[in-house]
Amino acid sequence: MRRYSPILSVALLLMVAPLELLGQPTETVALSLDEAIRRGLDASHRLAEVGARQEAAASVIEQRHAATLPKVSAQAGYTRTNHVDEFGVPLPNNQLRIIYPDIPDNYRARLDAQWPLYTGGRLEALEKAAMSEARAVGLDLAATRADLRLDIARAYWSLTAAIASVQVLDESLARADAHVRDAQNRLQSGLVPPNEVLSAEAQRARQRMLRVRAASQRDVAESALGRLVGLAPGARVVPTSPLEAGAVPDPQVDGYDDLVRAARDGRADRQALAERLTATDWHGAAAAAGRRPTIALGAGVDLARPNPRIFPREGSWRESWDASVVVDWPIFDGGRVRSAVVEAAATRRAAEERLREVDSL
Repeated sequence: MRRYSPILSVALLLMVAPLELLGQPTETVALSLDEAIRRGLDASHRLAEVGARQEAAASVIEQRHAATLPKVSAQAGYTRTNHVDEFGVPLPNNQLRIIYPDIPDNYRARLDAQWPLYTGGRLEALEKAAMSEARAVGLDLAATRADLRLDIARAYWSLTAAIASVQVLDESLARADAHVRDAQNRLQSGLVPPNEVLSAEAQRARQRMLRVRAASQRDVAESALGRLVGLAPGARVVPTSPLEAGAVPDPQVDGYDDLVRAARDGRADRQALAERLTATDWHGAAAAAGRRPTIALGAGVDLARPNPRIFPREGSWRESWDASVVVDWPIFDGGRVRSAVVEAAATRRAAEERLREVDSL
């Protein structure tokens, strides 16, 4: 019995597996341009990413607005302390009045409320900045969708043109084959010299080379379109939209400058930059508000055992309440506000330069 080594078996398997994979049928999808765009928008990870960032930006608006509203919280705690000597005073009836008992177990529950009445406009500016950023992210989504539509349309028409080129070259190759056969027949009849046959064969070889190049371009365009519309690798795409020039609407402009201005103002990415420029202004206003005083209202109800606010201390649950108005005016902060203002100004200049760069394109 003849034996085969394991290495030879693995080598044969690796050689046969690609052939089996090549023999498997591939998916063929017929797509119109509108269907390709729809499938591409549904399968795009870029759109999903920007959509998630838009959801996050909307949540930031809610966070900024919630900071201006009252905050109510419930607190509870337990503290174990060391034993102490009880302190008391004798009464006239020869009894000892305990003033400071030994209570090592301390329990506390509190219902606390805080409300920022005045923050110098800082919280309001942060909320408006979040709104501008959310609008900018929404415009980013529109720009990404427009870019994706353009990429899909470009890949679609590239594939259509590549398929048409392959068909034209197939016809040219068929004519070249016929021309070679005709030259060979005339050579056998003695009507032409041998160089006529060689010239016809050279033309046929050139047509074959062009056909191979066009087929490669078709495969590349097909892979690019399949990736954009979310098809599996190796899927064949059959374009069904006719390669015809559509009617282009005539923009209502008076001249070249108006046309450029209309195109520039209609760009969603430029509008997003303008919204981010507005957001930097609000961030600067929020940073500058750090120099102003803040006023906050606080209140709470305590239920503790023992309650440190009640004298003398007792090992029983007692309640107490408090209300306060706190004014905070930063006199010296080590330059924090100044640095924040400088940062906001620099960020605004960067946004302005980015917007000028877009306008100069």
